[in-house]
Amino acid sequence: MKKWFILIGILLVLFIGGYFVLTFYAVKFIQPRLQKVMGPGLALEAIKVKTTYLSVRGVQYEDLRLKQRFLKAEEIRIYPSLLSLLKHPLHIRELTVLKPSFFFYRSKEGHLVGPWMTTKGESEGKEISKEEEKKPGEAIEVQIDRIRIQKGSIDFEDRKVGDPPSRMKWRDLDFEIRDLRYPLASMHSPVTLNGKMKGRTQEGNIALKGWIDMKTMDMDTSLEIREIEVKTFEPYYRKRVTAEIESGTLDMHSEIVVKDQRIDAPGELDLINLRIKEGGGTVFWIPAETLVSLLEKKGHQIRAKFHVKGNVENPQFSLQETFLTQVAISLAQALGIPIKVIGEEVLQGTLKGEKGLVEELQSIEGLFKKKKEKKKEKEKKR
Repeated sequence: MKKWFILIGILLVLFIGGYFVLTFYAVKFIQPRLQKVMGPGLALEAIKVKTTYLSVRGVQYEDLRLKQRFLKAEEIRIYPSLLSLLKHPLHIRELTVLKPSFFFYRSKEGHLVGPWMTTKGESEGKEISKEEEKKPGEAIEVQIDRIRIQKGSIDFEDRKVGDPPSRMKWRDLDFEIRDLRYPLASMHSPVTLNGKMKGRTQEGNIALKGWIDMKTMDMDTSLEIREIEVKTFEPYYRKRVTAEIESGTLDMHSEIVVKDQRIDAPGELDLINLRIKEGGGTVFWIPAETLVSLLEKKGHQIRAKFHVKGNVENPQFSLQETFLTQVAISLAQALGIPIKVIGEEVLQGTLKGEKGLVEELQSIEGLFKKKKEKKKEKEKKR
């Protein structure tokens, strides 16, 4: 985020340099300076001054060491407040990114890698010096009223979950965030997101609305997803599901609050047309054949509530594991299988609480096995 603000500041400072310089010599003059700040791999096709905005076309960023392109955008438009060019901070009324495509991945060690983000120990270059962050004698200060992304796309590969990795694809993304400052200041920046998530056979919808504090990363948002294929998330649940989930879609609503590194996210899941392949295996410790029978009684639809809580900075806390544990609770309860939740620790997702709950869930599998064995014994006696 820091480098993005520096890039915008440099462009606007050079904008003052004049129409002809930017129109005829922009790429040759500006690109080396931007690459010094942003690192190698940044390429621009053209920079032009329009009537009300500065246009940067053909933006690409490639990690030369990894030989991976992380960013491509058709055009970036910067709409400055003309009066602010004569004073500080630099004021941008709007920054619009047209048809960008981003690629991110999470390494096997759990580090996020993307545009100007690298794994620990794999930094592309030196830290930005104070001189590079500054215009002679003055820091670059930027105030942005609104950032918009139109028709964007994101490809995300999660290598931490194992082989094969999880691959998520979001398309037709329209994103907006308001009221940003650099240097970063603690404030509630309104944010909205709408788009589609690609599944194996169909696309689902995703929508988010609320606010985020870019300095503290606190947030209060409402997330809605509709008609997402359950099998899209198979890499995340496959260690807990040994039976085959043939089909099904997921609707979900959740209020996500993060404050002081603690997450509090109550919500509701609606699993629609969920079908499990008959045969061996279990789904969250529930035998597949039992689950098939229970789902038929429920019309292959389950609605269940969940509540994820925890400290995201706690190394013992795993958002993925906590969420899946909550799904296991909800699934069992929605199907009428009694779960005895021991203590408040379970609800807060602590290691001790989760361990106790997992043991309880595993006991369900043993319970079904005992019933099955008794049934076989009775049949033999006959």
